[in-house]
Amino acid sequence: MPQRLTLAVSQSHTLPTTSATLSALASTAQEAAYQGVHLLLFPEAYLGGYPRTCNFGATVGSRSDEGREQFLQYFHSAVDLGDTPRGAGHDWVERKLEVAKGKEYRGDGTREDLERVARETGVFLVVGLVERAGGSLYCSVVYVSPNEGCMGKRRKVMPTGSERLIWAQGSPSTLKAITTTIAGVKLTLAAAICWENYMPLLRYSLYSQNVNLYLAPTADAKDTWLPLMRTIACESRAYVLSANQCVRRKHLPPWIRGRSSKSTAQNGGPIPSKGPETTEADNLSHGTTPTSPDETPIPKTSIAPKSSFGAASPSPAGDRITSPLQHQSSRRRSSNLMPIPDNHLLALPVEQSSMPAIDDSNNPPAKGDQHHLSDTEEVEDGDEYASRGGSCIIGPSGDVLAGPLWEMEDGGLLICRDIDFENCERGRLDIDVAGSYGRNDAFELKVAGLDLNPPP
Repeated sequence: MPQRLTLAVSQSHTLPTTSATLSALASTAQEAAYQGVHLLLFPEAYLGGYPRTCNFGATVGSRSDEGREQFLQYFHSAVDLGDTPRGAGHDWVERKLEVAKGKEYRGDGTREDLERVARETGVFLVVGLVERAGGSLYCSVVYVSPNEGCMGKRRKVMPTGSERLIWAQGSPSTLKAITTTIAGVKLTLAAAICWENYMPLLRYSLYSQNVNLYLAPTADAKDTWLPLMRTIACESRAYVLSANQCVRRKHLPPWIRGRSSKSTAQNGGPIPSKGPETTEADNLSHGTTPTSPDETPIPKTSIAPKSSFGAASPSPAGDRITSPLQHQSSRRRSSNLMPIPDNHLLALPVEQSSMPAIDDSNNPPAKGDQHHLSDTEEVEDGDEYASRGGSCIIGPSGDVLAGPLWEMEDGGLLICRDIDFENCERGRLDIDVAGSYGRNDAFELKVAGLDLNPPP
């Protein structure tokens, strides 16, 4: 039986409010469903935001009132998934934690939002987010199945550099891989967040669990990132997905740019219920790539009216978000398709479709050469990139299947079709770093609170 899936990464960036970002996530997931995607990865800290350029008023031995106010805005932008500061693990997944009297769920409803989006689109979502629990923030990744809801969540165990000022350390027990079956293909998947991928023992803890899908949401847009992803694919003999935000400085959330206000720090509430549910088969049955925009059929569930699927308009509902799946519209999809070699695809928002999609040299544009400006041209204030992206998909032999995607803000979906997961097993003839190639009689790794055996 063929073991093939369609995978995608979204080069989306955080919008001014959490509710707007959640709406954009739902819209992107719907576009992914339209393209027949089975699993979709979002960047590190997509919900809540990556506080790039912030110093939070801190120097060694001192913190300022302005910095505390900025942290307050960031704290309010983070999402509450209803977990405990220590991390409740299986009890959180199974909803065994106590719920406050009069409440239907723990947290702010973001977990329920994500589960509803996955269920209504039929797409397995892996979402990078900033999670608040108690008085601390954690950089986290959540795995959301269309059928089972949240199957797991992990927290970054080692924030990098000044991230340590604002993010607490997560438990290494959350490095546990999860297993799921999608379209008849059994996946063992796990995530390493950003520079956790530079931690050899952490990588090995995932290899030991026999992952065949390695997820690497990141904030690193340097040219050293792609070689690292290729190395991990070679080592693990797994498919590697990496998603990064691409954003200009002027599009960073207002609280980062010193324009914070109470209105920009609001979180999104639960998505209202939307009538009869659709099955995964219903949502993915229209995943055939059209031959031209004029031949595009109308999706079974339409995209909410907005400028592009990656950037939703601000929600008129205020704090409560309205899912794009709630709107029925006769509009055709708002993205253009660019074929990539080997039957892969780049789905671009319409206003981005004329931009160059992929740097064939696999290197990012040089600093100061954004959009190939000449030495005499000036970059408009705020037009410089705070992060230039670099999202990519790598095969289990280290070959670059799609990307890297450079300097494409709201760059859309990088899609790989017909991913053959039996290639992971074929590659084990050459090397199995945690098995036959690992010399387990001589070398041993132990991780506190984590069973390194492959999950059932």
